[in-house]
Amino acid sequence: MRAIWNGKVIAESDDTVVVEGNHYFPRESVDDSVLVASSTQTTCPWKGQASYFSIAVDGDTNRDAAWFYPTPKSAAAQIQDRVAFWRGVTVTD
Repeated sequence: MRAIWNGKVIAESDDTVVVEGNHYFPRESVDDSVLVASSTQTTCPWKGQASYFSIAVDGDTNRDAAWFYPTPKSAAAQIQDRVAFWRGVTVTD
Protein backbone atom coordinates (compact mmCIF):
# COMPACT_ATOMS: atom_id res chain seq x y z
CA MET A 1 0.00 0.00 0.00
CA ARG A 2 1.07 3.58 -0.67
CA ALA A 3 -0.09 6.88 0.80
CA ILE A 4 0.35 9.74 -1.69
CA TRP A 5 -0.21 13.46 -1.30
CA ASN A 6 0.70 16.30 -3.64
CA GLY A 7 2.35 13.80 -5.99
CA LYS A 8 4.72 12.39 -3.35
CA VAL A 9 4.70 8.93 -1.79
CA ILE A 10 4.63 9.66 1.94
CA ALA A 11 4.26 6.07 3.18
CA GLU A 12 4.68 2.63 1.66
CA SER A 13 4.24 -0.80 3.22
CA ASP A 14 2.98 -4.32 2.61
CA ASP A 15 2.01 -4.44 6.29
CA THR A 16 -0.97 -2.17 6.93
CA VAL A 17 -3.75 -2.78 9.44
CA VAL A 18 -7.24 -1.75 8.32
CA VAL A 19 -9.52 -0.32 11.01
CA GLU A 20 -12.81 1.36 10.13
CA GLY A 21 -11.74 1.51 6.47
CA ASN A 22 -8.44 3.28 7.21
CA HIS A 23 -5.05 1.74 6.47
CA TYR A 24 -2.67 2.18 9.41
CA PHE A 25 0.93 2.13 8.16
CA PRO A 26 3.86 1.07 10.35
CA ARG A 27 5.43 4.26 11.71
CA GLU A 28 8.81 3.35 10.22
CA SER A 29 7.27 3.18 6.72
CA VAL A 30 6.27 6.87 6.82
CA ASP A 31 8.63 9.50 5.35
CA ASP A 32 9.64 11.61 8.38
CA SER A 33 10.72 14.48 6.14
CA VAL A 34 7.08 15.34 5.32
CA LEU A 35 5.67 15.17 8.84
CA VAL A 36 5.08 18.28 10.92
CA ALA A 37 4.06 17.84 14.56
CA SER A 38 0.61 19.16 15.42
CA SER A 39 -0.93 20.00 18.79
CA THR A 40 -4.31 18.63 17.66
CA GLN A 41 -5.71 15.71 19.65
CA THR A 42 -9.05 13.92 19.47
CA THR A 43 -10.59 11.08 21.43
CA CYS A 44 -12.21 7.91 20.14
CA PRO A 45 -14.31 5.99 22.69
CA TRP A 46 -12.78 2.61 21.82
CA LYS A 47 -9.33 3.50 20.39
CA GLY A 48 -8.27 6.22 22.82
CA GLN A 49 -6.62 9.60 22.29
CA ALA A 50 -5.29 10.37 18.81
CA SER A 51 -2.46 12.75 17.99
CA TYR A 52 -1.85 14.33 14.58
CA PHE A 53 0.78 15.34 12.07
CA SER A 54 0.39 17.84 9.27
CA ILE A 55 2.01 16.88 5.97
CA ALA A 56 4.29 19.31 4.11
CA VAL A 57 5.25 18.62 0.48
CA ASP A 58 6.77 21.10 -1.98
CA GLY A 59 5.74 24.14 0.04
CA ASP A 60 2.14 23.00 0.56
CA THR A 61 0.82 21.88 3.96
CA ASN A 62 -2.08 19.53 4.59
CA ARG A 63 -3.04 20.30 8.18
CA ASP A 64 -3.65 17.34 10.50
CA ALA A 65 -3.76 14.90 7.56
CA ALA A 66 -2.13 12.03 9.49
CA TRP A 67 -3.10 10.61 12.85
CA PHE A 68 -1.88 8.00 15.27
CA TYR A 69 -2.66 6.62 18.72
CA PRO A 70 0.44 6.85 20.95
CA THR A 71 -1.14 4.59 23.59
CA PRO A 72 -4.26 2.99 22.12
CA LYS A 73 -6.79 1.24 24.33
CA SER A 74 -6.48 -2.55 24.43
CA ALA A 75 -9.29 -2.98 21.88
CA ALA A 76 -7.11 -1.11 19.36
CA ALA A 77 -3.72 -2.57 20.29
CA GLN A 78 -3.13 -3.57 16.65
CA ILE A 79 -2.63 0.09 15.65
CA GLN A 80 0.13 0.81 18.18
CA ASP A 81 3.07 2.52 16.38
CA ARG A 82 1.00 3.01 13.19
CA VAL A 83 -0.14 6.06 11.23
CA ALA A 84 -3.28 6.62 9.14
CA PHE A 85 -4.13 9.37 6.64
CA TRP A 86 -7.06 11.42 5.38
CA ARG A 87 -7.85 14.93 4.03
CA GLY A 88 -6.94 14.25 0.43
CA VAL A 89 -4.15 11.74 1.01
CA THR A 90 -4.70 8.89 -1.47
CA VAL A 91 -4.12 5.39 -0.15
CA THR A 92 -3.74 2.86 -2.95
CA ASP A 93 -2.16 -0.44 -3.76
